[in-house]
Parts: sequence; structure tokens; C-alpha cells
Amino acid sequence: MTTGLRSAEPTPTPDGSGAPKVVAEGVPSALRLDPCWDDGRRPVAWLHITAPGRDVTPSARSWCACGRDLFAAGQRRALALIADHAAHRDVCPSRNQERRDAA
Repeated sequence: MTTGLRSAEPTPTPDGSGAPKVVAEGVPSALRLDPCWDDGRRPVAWLHITAPGRDVTPSARSWCACGRDLFAAGQRRALALIADHAAHRDVCPSRNQERRDAA
């Protein structure tokens, strides 16, 4: 048994080469997306809906890069805000400006 210091060299593989193994044989390696990859898309509008359980008032909040920031509490008002948020996509100046820039 050796008790002295040893160098940190890779252990030789059964075929005699000293190349380190990266993954076990038969295990597919996962390719990761390039962290610097960018497709140019940016979020413009957000919709946050809170619909907890029974006897609790649902709420919704809609905000957009154009400066719009609306809140609604209660089922009827929250549903109306959700519909309004969807309609805002067609008339939003920020989103329409991005479409013109992309063309």
C-alpha cells in the first residue's frame, strides 16, 4: 500500500490509454443550448391571474411595456380584464412598433 503523495494524473483505461472518460458508455450526452443564443424576441405584455380556491376573490393584473398597468378583483371584472388584455395586443403601440421594426 502506498501512503505517499501521488500526482493527479488520469487513471489508465482498460485499453491502456490515459484519456479521461467524459460519460459512461451507452449514455447519451445532452446537448445544451448556447447560453448566448438570442432570437430577438422580448416580452412586451404580461398577464397575472390569481384564482385561489373557494370563497376567495379571484384577481387579474395586466401590464405592458407601453405603460399600461391595470388590476381587477372579482370574477366578472377579472374575466373582463383578461379579454381586454387579449384585445390590447392588436392596438398596443409597443408591439406594433416591434412589428414595423421587424419588417
